[in-house]
Amino acid sequence: MATCWRTVAAVSLGTLFSWYDFFLHGVMAALLAHHFFGAGDFGVDAPSALFMLSLLNFTAGFVVRPVGALLFGRLGDMIGRKYTFLITLLVMGLSTCAIGLLPTVASVGMAAPVMLVLLRLLQGLALGGEYGGAVVFVAEQAPPGRRGLHTACVQTTASLGLAMALAVVLLLRALLGEANFIEWGWRLPFLLSAVLLALGVWVRLSMSESPVYLALRQRGSASRTPIREAFGHREPLRRALLLLFGAVAGQAVVWYACQFHALFYLVEVLQVDEVQAQVMLLLALLLGAPLFPLFGALSDRIGRRPVLLGGLLLAAVGLIPVFDAMVAATVITPSGSGQIDRLHGVGLLLLLLLPVAMVYAPLAAWLTESFPARIRYTAVSLPYHLGNGWFGGLVPVIAFASLSHGEVARHGLLYPVAVACLSALVGGLWLRDLPAARRRGPLG
Repeated sequence: MATCWRTVAAVSLGTLFSWYDFFLHGVMAALLAHHFFGAGDFGVDAPSALFMLSLLNFTAGFVVRPVGALLFGRLGDMIGRKYTFLITLLVMGLSTCAIGLLPTVASVGMAAPVMLVLLRLLQGLALGGEYGGAVVFVAEQAPPGRRGLHTACVQTTASLGLAMALAVVLLLRALLGEANFIEWGWRLPFLLSAVLLALGVWVRLSMSESPVYLALRQRGSASRTPIREAFGHREPLRRALLLLFGAVAGQAVVWYACQFHALFYLVEVLQVDEVQAQVMLLLALLLGAPLFPLFGALSDRIGRRPVLLGGLLLAAVGLIPVFDAMVAATVITPSGSGQIDRLHGVGLLLLLLLPVAMVYAPLAAWLTESFPARIRYTAVSLPYHLGNGWFGGLVPVIAFASLSHGEVARHGLLYPVAVACLSALVGGLWLRDLPAARRRGPLG
């Protein structure tokens, strides 16, 4: 048991660093817009237009995630889990460090945003391979009856990676002062990734390969064509599509609507001070972190399907009322800025984290249980990153585009609510859990 938890900790640490790297751009979207999409080269000076350009660049990393899923998923099924997600960690860390060294638009003009977009695409490719390797590696070594709990700990790293990015940015802002942070201190959170990368590589080099994959290789059963086996045959393709539309797409829009869009909404629409909004989200994320292992363990007892579908339904009926409550709790001052009681704000953000944990905690176990070991890395990665890259990654852009026209909260949330409802319908009609005996047994 102790060895299993060491595996969870080692994998989760590297995945936490990867999420930190990936989400830094979102946390500093407004500041990066200023440095890389300034008015001098684009003829854009409206803050909302600049922010939209930065959001589109943020979204670029999501769009290529399925490509990374195919590229690294294939490697993971052919050469092993351990070394593949070691490569993804390296690509992610080096790309993030490079962002911290980029010249700005004021220095090199159009070359600055082009380089930023290219590095963002590399981040997306790396994350496309990181997630599948991490959850498959943990799921294949989890003790019987604990797979939901163990993989839920890996799932927690997404929200904790966002929390870590917020904490680092807030700390540096406080230490350096706002003017210094805006001028040059914004580079430091990206450069910190060099330290995290060194630690992550050291930890992953000390890990042993998944015993399930080793058994496959010893039998000569490792797939040579995992993409074709996973998506070129009717049954695994049907299963992947059902999981995409019946679980992952809904999970993705809930995750991004309740965390990233909530932050953007507070700052860009309600005009709440950016530091205050980040502090409130950070506190909510830390307070809500235990919900992930809680719902992961619950899915071990009652099944993945009821927990995840319950979260989708809760989000479908609760998203708009919580955002409306956020509007009602915000007082607009004569200067046009928004003021919201911090305790009230944290409480509302914590409410949003409840469906996030319900939909995300059981997902990894459900995905890994749905495919055989020889194609598992590929088959898990693609539907996950199609859902989170294309459905979830578009939430901030679509929602902000609606809200930029002065609409109330519910107009910006129609997209995630509709996708959550669609997934609940598809999942409720056509998806099923493994039988309890197999769900609680070893993963072959």
